[in-house]
Amino acid sequence: MKTMDFRQLRYFLAVGELESFSRAAQRCYISQSAISHQIAKLERELGTRLFDRTTRTVALTAAGERLMPLAAEVLALEARALAVGREPRNRIRVTANMSFATQSLDAIAAVRERHPHLDIEFVIKDFSDRMEAVISGDADLALIRGEVDRPGVETVDLGTQDLVIVLSRRHPLSGAPTIDLAALAAHPLLLPPRRDQVLIHQVVQRAFQEIGRRGRLGPPIPADHSALLEVINRPQAWTVLYPETAATLPHTGIAVAHEAADLLRVPVRAVLRSGTERTEGLADLLRALRASTPDAGDPPAPDSSDAP
Repeated sequence: MKTMDFRQLRYFLAVGELESFSRAAQRCYISQSAISHQIAKLERELGTRLFDRTTRTVALTAAGERLMPLAAEVLALEARALAVGREPRNRIRVTANMSFATQSLDAIAAVRERHPHLDIEFVIKDFSDRMEAVISGDADLALIRGEVDRPGVETVDLGTQDLVIVLSRRHPLSGAPTIDLAALAAHPLLLPPRRDQVLIHQVVQRAFQEIGRRGRLGPPIPADHSALLEVINRPQAWTVLYPETAATLPHTGIAVAHEAADLLRVPVRAVLRSGTERTEGLADLLRALRASTPDAGDPPAPDSSDAP
């Protein structure tokens, strides 16, 4: 216990969240052998195993489950302690992925009109890095879809987005502005693997459960393949995309539709450190982000730009 440090807890938290030593090493920018060494050292100091390891899986033990929230709290306290020495700045740092860019930039522009001396930064990060940035104080708020359950953070509901349905123009249901989910049940749904898009899989699964049907999953879309091309190559299939992504699709060969009963809804939230002071600028930014996240709307018409 004498040599336990924040670094070991940070590595432990990464492995526990990602359930992978290799992915945790990538997140922490160290080698897999180094992170394994530090976890083993932490286990020796605590006198208990924190992970059950096999050649394919990494799972928290009961002791590891108990340590996870404590580690998160300790690291949050570390970030708050380090923040004491920082000079206060008239700045708000937002972190999100690229799909939030349009919404965020519109909100930032509106707030800057009211607060011309407030600097608002927009930093691109993946989900796990966004959470770390908020907890560490590197970012003031993160934008996410779905939910987050971590000590040291709180969420603000901004609204919902409807996933849109994307099909080949040769699909038998193509052409209608809205489509019943039940009509799609017999057609293969093309999505990335569940581990890469947990939220979208959950939203679609719950939507089918709500209508008492079971969706038909097609083969997973590989990371280096385009969902758009997969749908074109399989005209009986369909996929779902966030509206910002769908808005960039080309006209040729693709149809975009809205789910008729609004069952494919995704919550949009801002994540802040627990106890964050709601300054006037931050409160205005949250209001502007909420105003730019409509609860419902028509599916976006595709334009002529390239799909991502």
